[in-house]
Amino acid sequence: MAENKRFEIAPSILAADFSRLGEEIKSVEPEVKMIHVDVMDGHYVPNITIGVPVIQSIRKITALVFDVHLMVVDPIPFVIPFSEAGSDIITLHVETLEDPNIGIDLIHSLGKRAGLSVHPDTPVEALFPYLKKLDTVLIMSVHPGFGGQDFMPEALERVSSVHRELERIGGHALISVDGGITASNARSIIDAGANVLVVGSSIFGTEDPLKAVTELKKCVM
Repeated sequence: MAENKRFEIAPSILAADFSRLGEEIKSVEPEVKMIHVDVMDGHYVPNITIGVPVIQSIRKITALVFDVHLMVVDPIPFVIPFSEAGSDIITLHVETLEDPNIGIDLIHSLGKRAGLSVHPDTPVEALFPYLKKLDTVLIMSVHPGFGGQDFMPEALERVSSVHRELERIGGHALISVDGGITASNARSIIDAGANVLVVGSSIFGTEDPLKAVTELKKCVM
């Protein structure tokens, strides 16, 4: 399946060296089209990461697509600031929204691509009512909060389930998978129906991030 399937590697800067963040991003530019940015508030997930000023800063040094993942308790007030800071894709969590349609419509009204993510403990079917409107679906394959976790094998069936539903309804959303992705499992994730592999430690945790991206691509080509 993977040979003819569109896929992207999206390095996650959660695993990058923040003392040289610009260099880390530039190091993978030749082989990727997007980077993944995790925004955590210390409430929805047990970690605090970055905010609008960091997005504004790194936007100045790269034209890569910014896939910004808002893991915050009340994401709606942050959509406009992160959009104005330079985000291209804004992904919200279905569990944090009373009506996901409001978030999706707001993101689209700003000319950005809209994504919806689901926590591993939430039935993936919670995404189904919104699939037709989405540009991206993000399946978490670890419990969100910290990098370096092992991939949860049950995520493969969750990816397949979303892929089947998208085909059934004629949806166009890309399926992104985030957490524990390595050279040993990348192919199985793509074969399950994923289009985007969000990879942190297996790229920025190596001595040569660009080589790590290239090797990951070889695993699924």
